[in-house]
Amino acid sequence: MQYDILIIGGGIVGLATAYRLVEANPRLKIALLEKETALARHQTGNNSGVIHSGIYYKPGSLKARNCIRGYHQLIDFCDRNDIPYDLCGKVIVATDKNELPALENVYQRGLQNGLEGIRKISAQEIREIEPYCTGIEGIFVPQTGIIDYTRVALKYGERFQAAGGTIFTGQKVQDIRSTTSGSEVITQDTAYSAKLVVNCAGLYSDKIAAINLKKVDVRIIPFRGEYYELKKEKHYLVKNLIYPVPDPAFPFLGVHYTRMIGGGVEAGPNAVFAFKREGYRRTDIDMGELAESLAWPGFRKVAAKYWRTGLGEYYRSFSKAAFTRALQKLIPDIRESDLVPGGAGVRAQACDRTGGLVDDFMILENRHSINVCNAPSPAATSSLSIGQTVSEMVLQRFA
Repeated sequence: MQYDILIIGGGIVGLATAYRLVEANPRLKIALLEKETALARHQTGNNSGVIHSGIYYKPGSLKARNCIRGYHQLIDFCDRNDIPYDLCGKVIVATDKNELPALENVYQRGLQNGLEGIRKISAQEIREIEPYCTGIEGIFVPQTGIIDYTRVALKYGERFQAAGGTIFTGQKVQDIRSTTSGSEVITQDTAYSAKLVVNCAGLYSDKIAAINLKKVDVRIIPFRGEYYELKKEKHYLVKNLIYPVPDPAFPFLGVHYTRMIGGGVEAGPNAVFAFKREGYRRTDIDMGELAESLAWPGFRKVAAKYWRTGLGEYYRSFSKAAFTRALQKLIPDIRESDLVPGGAGVRAQACDRTGGLVDDFMILENRHSINVCNAPSPAATSSLSIGQTVSEMVLQRFA
Protein backbone atom coordinates (compact mmCIF):
# COMPACT_ATOMS: atom_id res chain seq x y z
CA MET A 1 0.00 0.00 0.00
CA GLN A 2 2.75 2.45 -0.97
CA TYR A 3 1.88 5.40 -3.20
CA ASP A 4 3.39 8.61 -4.45
CA ILE A 5 0.16 10.52 -3.77
CA LEU A 6 -2.81 9.69 -1.60
CA ILE A 7 -5.99 11.74 -2.05
CA ILE A 8 -8.52 11.80 0.79
CA GLY A 9 -12.12 12.42 -0.30
CA GLY A 10 -14.21 10.96 -3.11
CA GLY A 11 -16.33 14.00 -3.89
CA ILE A 12 -16.12 15.96 -7.11
CA VAL A 13 -13.04 17.97 -6.07
CA GLY A 14 -11.07 14.92 -4.93
CA LEU A 15 -11.99 12.99 -8.07
CA ALA A 16 -11.18 15.93 -10.35
CA THR A 17 -7.81 16.30 -8.63
CA ALA A 18 -7.08 12.60 -9.05
CA TYR A 19 -8.05 12.76 -12.73
CA ARG A 20 -5.94 15.87 -13.35
CA LEU A 21 -2.91 14.32 -11.64
CA VAL A 22 -2.95 11.05 -13.55
CA GLU A 23 -3.61 12.98 -16.75
CA ALA A 24 -0.56 15.20 -16.13
CA ASN A 25 1.79 12.41 -15.01
CA PRO A 26 0.57 8.82 -15.52
CA ARG A 27 3.83 7.47 -14.08
CA LEU A 28 2.85 8.56 -10.56
CA LYS A 29 1.26 5.92 -8.34
CA ILE A 30 -1.91 7.54 -7.02
CA ALA A 31 -4.76 6.27 -4.82
CA LEU A 32 -7.93 7.91 -3.56
CA LEU A 33 -9.63 7.05 -0.25
CA GLU A 34 -13.36 7.57 0.35
CA LYS A 35 -14.99 6.80 3.69
CA GLU A 36 -18.39 5.93 2.20
CA THR A 37 -19.07 2.76 0.25
CA ALA A 38 -19.79 4.83 -2.87
CA LEU A 39 -18.40 8.03 -4.37
CA ALA A 40 -19.97 11.52 -4.43
CA ARG A 41 -22.36 10.86 -1.55
CA HIS A 42 -22.33 14.21 0.23
CA GLN A 43 -21.89 17.75 -1.14
CA THR A 44 -21.55 16.44 -4.72
CA GLY A 45 -24.49 14.06 -4.53
CA ASN A 46 -26.77 16.67 -2.96
CA ASN A 47 -25.76 19.50 -5.26
CA SER A 48 -28.47 21.55 -7.01
CA GLY A 49 -26.80 20.87 -10.37
CA VAL A 50 -26.17 24.43 -11.54
CA ILE A 51 -23.29 25.29 -13.87
CA HIS A 52 -22.21 28.66 -12.48
CA SER A 53 -20.95 31.44 -14.74
CA GLY A 54 -18.63 33.21 -12.26
CA ILE A 55 -20.66 36.42 -12.14
CA TYR A 56 -20.79 36.73 -8.34
CA TYR A 57 -17.16 36.39 -7.35
CA LYS A 58 -14.59 39.06 -6.54
CA PRO A 59 -12.40 39.67 -9.60
CA GLY A 60 -8.99 38.06 -9.17
CA SER A 61 -10.12 35.75 -6.37
CA LEU A 62 -9.54 31.99 -6.49
CA LYS A 63 -13.30 31.54 -6.88
CA ALA A 64 -13.48 33.87 -9.87
CA ARG A 65 -10.41 32.50 -11.64
CA ASN A 66 -11.20 28.84 -11.03
CA CYS A 67 -14.92 29.15 -11.77
CA ILE A 68 -14.39 30.79 -15.15
CA ARG A 69 -11.55 28.47 -16.18
CA GLY A 70 -13.36 25.48 -14.71
CA TYR A 71 -16.58 26.39 -16.54
CA HIS A 72 -14.93 26.03 -19.94
CA GLN A 73 -13.06 22.89 -18.88
CA LEU A 74 -16.28 21.32 -17.59
CA ILE A 75 -18.16 22.01 -20.83
CA ASP A 76 -15.29 20.56 -22.87
CA PHE A 77 -15.09 17.46 -20.63
CA CYS A 78 -18.84 16.85 -20.93
CA ASP A 79 -18.73 17.24 -24.70
CA ARG A 80 -15.91 14.70 -24.94
CA ASN A 81 -17.60 12.23 -22.58
CA ASP A 82 -21.23 12.50 -23.73
CA ILE A 83 -22.50 13.95 -20.43
CA PRO A 84 -25.71 15.94 -21.01
CA TYR A 85 -26.01 19.56 -19.88
CA ASP A 86 -28.13 22.56 -20.83
CA LEU A 87 -26.80 26.13 -20.96
CA CYS A 88 -30.28 27.54 -20.47
CA GLY A 89 -29.27 30.86 -18.88
CA LYS A 90 -30.68 32.49 -15.76
CA VAL A 91 -32.12 35.77 -14.55
CA ILE A 92 -31.00 37.57 -11.39
CA VAL A 93 -33.93 39.68 -10.28
CA ALA A 94 -34.23 42.76 -8.07
CA THR A 95 -37.70 43.05 -6.53
CA ASP A 96 -37.03 46.23 -4.50
CA LYS A 97 -35.21 49.50 -5.21
CA ASN A 98 -32.94 48.85 -2.22
CA GLU A 99 -31.49 45.88 -4.11
CA LEU A 100 -30.43 47.88 -7.18
CA PRO A 101 -26.94 48.86 -5.89
CA ALA A 102 -26.15 45.21 -5.12
CA LEU A 103 -27.53 44.19 -8.54
CA GLU A 104 -25.24 46.74 -10.20
CA ASN A 105 -22.27 45.37 -8.23
CA VAL A 106 -23.02 41.84 -9.46
CA TYR A 107 -23.25 43.13 -13.05
CA GLN A 108 -19.93 44.98 -12.79
CA ARG A 109 -18.25 41.88 -11.35
CA GLY A 110 -19.53 39.88 -14.28
CA LEU A 111 -18.01 42.37 -16.72
CA GLN A 112 -14.70 42.44 -14.82
CA ASN A 113 -14.64 38.64 -14.83
CA GLY A 114 -14.92 38.65 -18.61
CA LEU A 115 -18.43 37.25 -19.03
CA GLU A 116 -19.73 37.89 -22.52
CA GLY A 117 -23.38 38.34 -23.36
CA ILE A 118 -24.61 39.27 -19.88
CA ARG A 119 -27.02 42.16 -20.03
CA LYS A 120 -29.23 44.24 -17.81
CA ILE A 121 -32.90 43.68 -18.40
CA SER A 122 -36.03 45.68 -17.58
CA ALA A 123 -39.17 44.47 -15.81
CA GLN A 124 -40.75 43.82 -19.22
CA GLU A 125 -37.70 41.84 -20.41
CA ILE A 126 -37.79 39.76 -17.23
CA ARG A 127 -41.37 38.84 -18.12
CA GLU A 128 -40.36 37.94 -21.67
CA ILE A 129 -37.77 35.47 -20.33
CA GLU A 130 -39.71 34.24 -17.28
CA PRO A 131 -43.39 35.13 -17.79
CA TYR A 132 -44.45 34.57 -14.17
CA CYS A 133 -41.51 36.33 -12.52
CA THR A 134 -41.95 39.80 -11.04
CA GLY A 135 -39.03 42.20 -10.72
CA ILE A 136 -38.15 45.83 -11.32
CA GLU A 137 -34.77 45.17 -12.95
CA GLY A 138 -32.52 42.22 -13.58
CA ILE A 139 -29.51 40.63 -15.25
CA PHE A 140 -29.65 37.89 -17.86
CA VAL A 141 -26.71 35.48 -17.65
CA PRO A 142 -26.58 33.23 -20.74
CA GLN A 143 -23.64 31.10 -19.51
CA THR A 144 -25.51 29.52 -16.59
CA GLY A 145 -26.68 25.95 -17.08
CA ILE A 146 -27.82 22.72 -15.44
CA ILE A 147 -26.14 19.32 -15.14
CA ASP A 148 -25.91 16.16 -13.01
CA TYR A 149 -22.70 16.57 -10.98
CA THR A 150 -22.80 13.03 -9.60
CA ARG A 151 -22.56 11.75 -13.16
CA VAL A 152 -19.65 14.13 -13.82
CA ALA A 153 -17.81 13.04 -10.66
CA LEU A 154 -18.23 9.36 -11.43
CA LYS A 155 -16.84 9.94 -14.92
CA TYR A 156 -13.77 11.64 -13.39
CA GLY A 157 -13.31 8.52 -11.26
CA GLU A 158 -13.75 6.24 -14.24
CA ARG A 159 -11.15 8.14 -16.24
CA PHE A 160 -8.77 8.19 -13.25
CA GLN A 161 -8.96 4.41 -12.84
CA ALA A 162 -8.67 3.78 -16.57
CA ALA A 163 -5.36 5.70 -16.51
CA GLY A 164 -3.98 3.54 -13.68
CA GLY A 165 -5.26 5.22 -10.53
CA THR A 166 -6.80 3.27 -7.65
CA ILE A 167 -9.93 4.08 -5.62
CA PHE A 168 -10.63 2.54 -2.21
CA THR A 169 -14.12 3.04 -0.75
CA GLY A 170 -15.19 2.30 2.81
CA GLN A 171 -11.88 3.70 4.09
CA LYS A 172 -12.41 6.31 6.80
CA VAL A 173 -9.18 8.06 7.77
CA GLN A 174 -8.52 7.80 11.50
CA ASP A 175 -4.97 9.12 11.76
CA ILE A 176 -2.04 10.40 9.70
CA ARG A 177 1.51 9.86 10.95
CA SER A 178 4.66 11.48 9.65
CA THR A 179 7.38 9.19 8.36
CA THR A 180 10.87 9.78 7.03
CA SER A 181 9.59 9.55 3.44
CA GLY A 182 6.18 11.22 3.81
CA SER A 183 3.06 10.08 5.66
CA GLU A 184 1.28 6.95 6.80
CA VAL A 185 -2.50 7.22 6.53
CA ILE A 186 -4.36 4.93 8.92
CA THR A 187 -7.92 3.79 8.25
CA GLN A 188 -10.04 1.37 10.26
CA ASP A 189 -8.38 -1.67 8.68
CA THR A 190 -5.44 -0.60 6.54
CA ALA A 191 -2.32 1.59 6.56
CA TYR A 192 -1.34 3.45 3.38
CA SER A 193 2.06 5.07 2.83
CA ALA A 194 2.44 8.12 0.60
CA LYS A 195 5.06 10.70 -0.21
CA LEU A 196 2.31 13.35 -0.34
CA VAL A 197 -1.24 13.53 1.04
CA VAL A 198 -3.87 15.65 -0.71
CA ASN A 199 -6.85 16.46 1.51
CA CYS A 200 -10.15 16.99 -0.34
CA ALA A 201 -12.35 15.81 2.52
CA GLY A 202 -15.08 18.46 2.17
CA LEU A 203 -17.15 18.62 5.35
CA TYR A 204 -14.24 17.08 7.29
CA SER A 205 -11.40 18.88 5.51
CA ASP A 206 -10.54 20.95 8.59
CA LYS A 207 -10.21 17.82 10.74
CA ILE A 208 -7.87 16.14 8.25
CA ALA A 209 -5.94 19.41 7.87
CA ALA A 210 -5.56 19.66 11.66
CA ILE A 211 -3.83 16.27 11.65
CA ASN A 212 -1.56 17.30 8.79
CA LEU A 213 -0.81 20.87 9.86
CA LYS A 214 -1.32 20.60 13.65
CA LYS A 215 -2.74 24.14 13.82
CA VAL A 216 -5.52 25.33 11.50
CA ASP A 217 -7.25 28.65 12.19
CA VAL A 218 -10.50 27.79 10.40
CA ARG A 219 -13.34 25.43 11.21
CA ILE A 220 -15.90 23.94 8.89
CA ILE A 221 -19.36 25.09 9.98
CA PRO A 222 -22.11 23.02 8.33
CA PHE A 223 -25.11 24.87 6.85
CA ARG A 224 -28.03 22.79 5.64
CA GLY A 225 -29.91 23.93 2.57
CA GLU A 226 -33.46 22.58 2.34
CA TYR A 227 -35.47 22.45 -0.88
CA TYR A 228 -39.04 22.12 -1.96
CA GLU A 229 -40.04 20.89 -5.41
CA LEU A 230 -42.83 22.28 -7.54
CA LYS A 231 -45.68 19.93 -8.28
CA LYS A 232 -45.60 18.74 -11.89
CA GLU A 233 -48.68 20.76 -12.87
CA LYS A 234 -46.86 23.93 -11.72
CA HIS A 235 -43.61 23.42 -13.65
CA TYR A 236 -44.86 25.91 -16.25
CA LEU A 237 -44.27 28.74 -13.75
CA VAL A 238 -40.47 28.40 -14.16
CA LYS A 239 -38.83 28.11 -17.57
CA ASN A 240 -35.20 27.88 -16.40
CA LEU A 241 -33.37 29.52 -13.45
CA ILE A 242 -34.55 32.50 -11.39
CA TYR A 243 -32.35 33.98 -8.66
CA PRO A 244 -32.74 36.92 -6.27
CA VAL A 245 -30.06 39.55 -5.70
CA PRO A 246 -27.67 38.01 -3.14
CA ASP A 247 -27.03 39.66 0.22
CA PRO A 248 -23.41 40.90 -0.08
CA ALA A 249 -22.82 40.30 3.64
CA PHE A 250 -23.89 36.64 3.54
CA PRO A 251 -22.19 33.89 1.46
CA PHE A 252 -25.46 32.35 0.26
CA LEU A 253 -27.52 33.19 -2.82
CA GLY A 254 -31.00 33.18 -1.26
CA VAL A 255 -34.00 31.03 -2.19
CA HIS A 256 -34.34 30.60 -5.94
CA TYR A 257 -35.83 28.39 -8.63
CA THR A 258 -33.81 25.77 -10.50
CA ARG A 259 -34.98 23.64 -13.39
CA MET A 260 -33.20 20.29 -13.01
CA ILE A 261 -31.44 18.36 -15.77
CA GLY A 262 -33.42 15.21 -14.93
CA GLY A 263 -36.75 17.02 -14.90
CA GLY A 264 -38.65 18.98 -12.28
CA VAL A 265 -38.09 22.32 -10.57
CA GLU A 266 -36.44 22.89 -7.20
CA ALA A 267 -37.30 25.86 -5.00
CA GLY A 268 -34.83 26.91 -2.33
CA PRO A 269 -32.58 26.50 -0.48
CA ASN A 270 -32.61 28.20 2.87
CA ALA A 271 -29.38 28.14 4.91
CA VAL A 272 -29.66 26.85 8.47
CA PHE A 273 -26.89 25.89 10.87
CA ALA A 274 -26.78 22.08 10.96
CA PHE A 275 -26.29 20.22 14.23
CA LYS A 276 -24.27 17.55 12.44
CA ARG A 277 -21.77 17.86 9.59
CA GLU A 278 -23.72 15.38 7.52
CA GLY A 279 -27.07 16.40 8.99
CA TYR A 280 -29.51 16.34 6.10
CA ARG A 281 -32.59 16.27 8.34
CA ARG A 282 -33.71 18.63 11.12
CA THR A 283 -33.53 15.72 13.55
CA ASP A 284 -29.90 14.84 12.71
CA ILE A 285 -27.73 15.77 15.72
CA ASP A 286 -24.18 14.84 16.66
CA MET A 287 -23.51 16.24 20.13
CA GLY A 288 -19.74 16.15 19.69
CA GLU A 289 -19.77 17.99 16.37
CA LEU A 290 -22.37 20.46 17.65
CA ALA A 291 -20.21 21.20 20.70
CA GLU A 292 -17.15 21.74 18.49
CA SER A 293 -19.03 24.27 16.35
CA LEU A 294 -20.43 26.14 19.36
CA ALA A 295 -17.01 26.23 21.02
CA TRP A 296 -15.33 27.82 18.00
CA PRO A 297 -14.94 31.56 18.77
CA GLY A 298 -15.43 32.49 15.13
CA PHE A 299 -18.80 30.78 14.98
CA ARG A 300 -19.98 32.53 18.14
CA LYS A 301 -19.09 35.86 16.51
CA VAL A 302 -20.96 34.87 13.33
CA ALA A 303 -24.00 33.89 15.41
CA ALA A 304 -23.91 37.23 17.27
CA LYS A 305 -23.64 39.15 14.00
CA TYR A 306 -26.24 37.28 11.96
CA TRP A 307 -28.68 36.06 14.60
CA ARG A 308 -31.66 37.84 13.03
CA THR A 309 -30.87 36.34 9.62
CA GLY A 310 -30.34 32.94 11.23
CA LEU A 311 -33.68 33.05 13.03
CA GLY A 312 -35.38 33.94 9.75
CA GLU A 313 -33.77 30.95 8.06
CA TYR A 314 -34.87 28.62 10.87
CA TYR A 315 -38.38 30.05 10.73
CA ARG A 316 -38.55 29.23 7.01
CA SER A 317 -37.21 25.76 7.79
CA PHE A 318 -40.15 24.99 10.07
CA SER A 319 -42.80 27.14 8.35
CA LYS A 320 -43.81 26.19 4.83
CA ALA A 321 -45.90 29.36 4.71
CA ALA A 322 -42.83 31.52 5.43
CA PHE A 323 -40.80 29.62 2.81
CA THR A 324 -43.60 30.20 0.31
CA ARG A 325 -43.66 33.94 1.06
CA ALA A 326 -39.95 34.15 0.30
CA LEU A 327 -40.52 32.40 -3.03
CA GLN A 328 -43.46 34.67 -3.84
CA LYS A 329 -41.12 37.66 -4.01
CA LEU A 330 -39.93 36.23 -7.32
CA ILE A 331 -43.09 34.45 -8.51
CA PRO A 332 -46.25 35.83 -6.83
CA ASP A 333 -48.42 33.03 -8.29
CA ILE A 334 -46.69 30.36 -6.17
CA ARG A 335 -48.94 28.88 -3.49
CA GLU A 336 -48.08 26.77 -0.47
CA SER A 337 -50.03 23.87 -1.99
CA ASP A 338 -47.76 23.98 -5.08
CA LEU A 339 -44.75 22.81 -3.07
CA VAL A 340 -43.77 19.32 -1.96
CA PRO A 341 -40.76 18.53 0.27
CA GLY A 342 -37.56 18.03 -1.71
CA GLY A 343 -34.03 17.08 -0.77
CA ALA A 344 -31.38 18.82 1.30
CA GLY A 345 -27.66 19.37 1.12
CA VAL A 346 -25.05 20.51 3.61
CA ARG A 347 -22.55 23.20 2.67
CA ALA A 348 -19.07 23.02 4.20
CA GLN A 349 -18.43 26.67 5.06
CA ALA A 350 -15.08 27.59 6.56
CA CYS A 351 -15.20 30.11 9.40
CA ASP A 352 -12.07 31.80 10.72
CA ARG A 353 -11.27 32.59 14.35
CA THR A 354 -12.31 36.24 14.02
CA GLY A 355 -15.82 35.44 12.84
CA GLY A 356 -15.30 35.72 9.10
CA LEU A 357 -17.13 33.32 6.81
CA VAL A 358 -14.31 32.58 4.38
CA ASP A 359 -15.48 33.85 1.00
CA ASP A 360 -12.81 32.30 -1.22
CA PHE A 361 -11.39 28.87 -1.89
CA MET A 362 -8.62 28.09 0.61
CA ILE A 363 -5.68 25.73 0.08
CA LEU A 364 -3.13 25.20 2.88
CA GLU A 365 0.05 23.17 2.56
CA ASN A 366 3.14 21.94 4.33
CA ARG A 367 5.97 19.60 3.43
CA HIS A 368 3.92 16.42 3.30
CA SER A 369 0.37 17.63 2.56
CA ILE A 370 -1.85 19.89 0.48
CA ASN A 371 -5.22 20.67 2.05
CA VAL A 372 -8.27 22.06 0.25
CA CYS A 373 -9.89 23.65 3.31
CA ASN A 374 -12.70 25.71 1.80
CA ALA A 375 -14.36 24.69 -1.44
CA PRO A 376 -18.10 25.45 -1.31
CA SER A 377 -20.08 26.56 -4.36
CA PRO A 378 -18.98 27.01 -7.15
CA ALA A 379 -16.55 24.14 -6.47
CA ALA A 380 -18.49 21.68 -8.66
CA THR A 381 -18.37 24.02 -11.66
CA SER A 382 -14.74 24.79 -10.83
CA SER A 383 -13.74 21.19 -10.10
CA LEU A 384 -11.42 20.57 -13.05
CA SER A 385 -9.74 23.94 -12.51
CA ILE A 386 -9.30 23.34 -8.77
CA GLY A 387 -7.97 19.90 -9.65
CA GLN A 388 -5.53 21.48 -12.08
CA THR A 389 -4.43 24.05 -9.49
CA VAL A 390 -3.78 21.32 -6.90
CA SER A 391 -2.16 19.10 -9.54
CA GLU A 392 0.30 21.85 -10.42
CA MET A 393 1.16 22.29 -6.74
CA VAL A 394 1.71 18.54 -6.44
CA LEU A 395 3.82 18.21 -9.58
CA GLN A 396 6.18 20.96 -8.39
CA ARG A 397 7.01 18.62 -5.50
CA PHE A 398 7.80 15.77 -7.92
CA ALA A 399 9.58 17.78 -10.59
